[in-house]
Amino acid sequence: MSLVEERAQEFRRSFQSLQQEIGKAVVGHPEIVQGVLVCLFSGGHALLEGVPGLGKTLLVKTLAEGLDLRFARIQFTPDLMPADITGTNVVVGSPEGERRFSFQRGPLFGQIVLADEVNRATPKTQSALLEAMQEVAVTVGGVHHPLERPFFVLATQNPIEMEGTYPLPEAQLDRFFFKLRVRYPSAEDLIEIIDRTTRPVTHPVQKVAGGREVEAMKALVREVPVAQPVKEYVSRLILSTRPEHPGAPEMVRRFVRYGSSPRGAQALVMGAKVGALMDGRFNVSFDDVRTVTLPALRHRLILSFEGEAEGVDPDQILEDVLSHVSAQPARAALLPEGL
Repeated sequence: MSLVEERAQEFRRSFQSLQQEIGKAVVGHPEIVQGVLVCLFSGGHALLEGVPGLGKTLLVKTLAEGLDLRFARIQFTPDLMPADITGTNVVVGSPEGERRFSFQRGPLFGQIVLADEVNRATPKTQSALLEAMQEVAVTVGGVHHPLERPFFVLATQNPIEMEGTYPLPEAQLDRFFFKLRVRYPSAEDLIEIIDRTTRPVTHPVQKVAGGREVEAMKALVREVPVAQPVKEYVSRLILSTRPEHPGAPEMVRRFVRYGSSPRGAQALVMGAKVGALMDGRFNVSFDDVRTVTLPALRHRLILSFEGEAEGVDPDQILEDVLSHVSAQPARAALLPEGL
């Protein structure tokens, strides 16, 4: 076995070990657990959407238990201020009687940060979270404070309760690597949940990796090569989500106002790289790209008025795009212009 294959297999073992530890506390939702881990090792952030009681918070807390990283939880409310999450400068006194400003860190200085019910905070507070997600730093009083890596934000929101909420702006939604929809458990999973939560027996979650190991795995993901045809396929997928593009399918032209940004292409490639390593491969396939298309792009489509009025699900549009865009480009696209 070559060194490359050994590193891919080691990544796969660590990934599966973390999945197993999370499975000790979280019943079902294997695709959600996998999606969260893909975000973590891609260096992105995850938005979990689902009704209350489905285990979103438990999943995040269990992930923090499986990793030797600092965990912080922020309960977002309408009265939450930016300083409540970033930190603030306070006046402290010395034994000699001198007074000076000292920066008191906020919960954003954790490494795994749970932003619970993120859409309940005002846009002003949401913007403070936005800077931390994008820059891995916060600015307080004109001073730039870097955050410790790895830095991973998992935000949750309730899709049905709209009173007293502030919908996330498109600019902030675009900065989430994946949007994962947490569904209701099956009958079998529901019975397992009852058994686990009503008996005294518990299975403690073991630490699988620390910050150094997570950063090494993230670095390995970036080393995975992507063939030119796969890059072109990603490009065609992104362009096909834009209604003004000649190759856009009918559903896109009818129901989409704005398509995916270039961040969508980045998410497709990075998510596909993790998918390849999860499979023990050091190369990206077309199937790897297709697997991550829905969570990577569903929150990057802005529907038109007709799409909103008819309640069109972005997933339906993306399924149509996937069926419309071939892995192999049309021959005319490969010929020089004028031939």
